[in-house]
Amino acid sequence: MAAKLLKLQARTDYVDEVYKVLLDAISEGSLAPGARITQEEIAEQLAVSRSPVLQALRLLKKDGLVQDAPGRGLLVAPLDATWIAHLYEIRGALDSLAASLAAQRGATLDKTLISKGRRASKGDDVKAMIDADWAFHSAIYRASGNPLIEQTAHLHWVHLRRVMGAVLQSSAQRKSIWDEHAAIFDAIIAGDAAAAVELTNLHTHRARENLVKRLGEVLADDTSNASAQVRV
Repeated sequence: MAAKLLKLQARTDYVDEVYKVLLDAISEGSLAPGARITQEEIAEQLAVSRSPVLQALRLLKKDGLVQDAPGRGLLVAPLDATWIAHLYEIRGALDSLAASLAAQRGATLDKTLISKGRRASKGDDVKAMIDADWAFHSAIYRASGNPLIEQTAHLHWVHLRRVMGAVLQSSAQRKSIWDEHAAIFDAIIAGDAAAAVELTNLHTHRARENLVKRLGEVLADDTSNASAQVRV
C-alpha cells in the first residue's frame, strides 16, 4: 500500500474517520485502482486498532470501492468504463433536472462557488478540487427546490468523488471544468432553463469522455509496463 495515511486523533469510535480517510485516499488516487491494502497496514499507519479498520473496509467493500484480492487482503476496485457510463447517465439526468428547475425558479447561487473552484483548480490538492466541484453541484441540487435530487445524488457520491478525482488528476482538464461550471451558473442566474440543461448535458458528456480517455491511457501504460517487465 503506497499511500501515506495520517494518524487519527484519539477517541473511542474510529469507524467513520477511517472510512473517510480511505475514501479520500481512493478518490484522490493515492490509493490507486488495483492497490493492495490490508487491515494491519492501515491500522498501523492510522495508529488505531484493527476493529474499526475492519468495519470501515467492510463498508468500502459494500460500496464497491474495494474487493477481495487474490490470496490475502483486499485491493482497490478498478474503474470500469462501462460502469462509469452508467453512473454518468444517472448523474447527467439528476444534474440536468436540477439545473432546469433552479433556472425556472429564478434561483440565486453564491458567486464565490466559481471563484473558490477556480482557486482550488490551480493548486495541487485534489481533495480540495473534489470538494469545490461537489459544493457547486450540491448548490444547484438545493436551488432546484426538490430535496430528492440531492438525496439521490448522495447515494452515488462515494463513486462520483472517485470519478472526479480520476479526471482531476489531469491539470489540463481543470480550467475547462470551471469554465463550463461558470456557463451553467450564468444560465441558471439568467433563468434560461433550456441553456442550463444544454450546458449541463455538455458538461456531463465531456466529463465522461475525458475519464474514459484517461482510463484508456492508464491501461495502455499498465500494458507497456508489464511488457517491459517481461522483456527484462
